[in-house]
Amino acid sequence: MQISVLGIPMDLGAGRRGVDMGPSALRNAHLAARLRELGHGVTDLGDVDVAIPETLDKLETGGLVFLDSILHACQSAAERVAALPDGVFPLTLGGDHSVSMGTVTGNALRGKAGGARMGLIWVDAHTDYNTPQSSPSGNIHGMPVAHLTGLGDPHLTGLGGGWHMRPEDIVMIGIRSVDGRERDLMRETGIKAYTMKDVDQLGMTRIYEETLERLSSTERLHVSFDADALDPTVCPGVGTPVPGGLTYREGHLLMELLCESGRVTSMDIVEVNPILDTRNQTAEVMVGMAASLLGQRIM
Repeated sequence: MQISVLGIPMDLGAGRRGVDMGPSALRNAHLAARLRELGHGVTDLGDVDVAIPETLDKLETGGLVFLDSILHACQSAAERVAALPDGVFPLTLGGDHSVSMGTVTGNALRGKAGGARMGLIWVDAHTDYNTPQSSPSGNIHGMPVAHLTGLGDPHLTGLGGGWHMRPEDIVMIGIRSVDGRERDLMRETGIKAYTMKDVDQLGMTRIYEETLERLSSTERLHVSFDADALDPTVCPGVGTPVPGGLTYREGHLLMELLCESGRVTSMDIVEVNPILDTRNQTAEVMVGMAASLLGQRIM
């Protein structure tokens, strides 16, 4: 397989600095070498240009934090991903999770002007389904899924030129932190969210099987993996850690099973924050997760 790596070094959507260094940390954790060892061809496309927070007015269009600059970076990411040829696996590196508004959109538009029906597997401690009206902070990294489904600021919901995710084509895994108004929005949508209680009760294999069944009508699958989905003892270098997350083996099992399905066509790795990390542990763990999704096996 040919893999194209694209960095989006953005921390404009988060409330803490540092995730802009995530792409560098992941590369420094030997991402390309690990994937080449699995027999893949790897091309590093460099990084999308992203504005530096200190050079900007914090409140921009619509009163959202850094909206104009986030919109520009996501549009650039969407265009670069959408332009990749068929048969290439895009591996996009954040950056905070707001980058997914660009990466998910770009992957849906690849080779299909009106956008493909794409399944989204959102591995995260948070649902990220706030809107500008429901968000307690105004930080856009808590809003990407809502905007992908067409809810929220019209500048961001318009990234796909009319394409939006269908809520029934989204599955969330590892959820354990949801804001009050965000919870109400989630209940209205029909998005399937597996909380950590579900993981404990059902086990990861059953969750995987139900996820694939639910997304069986989609044309392609995108995995968006936030490092904070894993427990902070596994991935300490994240800006919004929540105790009680996925174990190291639960994360790898999910990736291994998704690899065996043969249906995943693209992936994000986001929210790796080297400033908060210990000896690049989080980046190394997340490189391992990508390797498992892309064919690494124990035997």
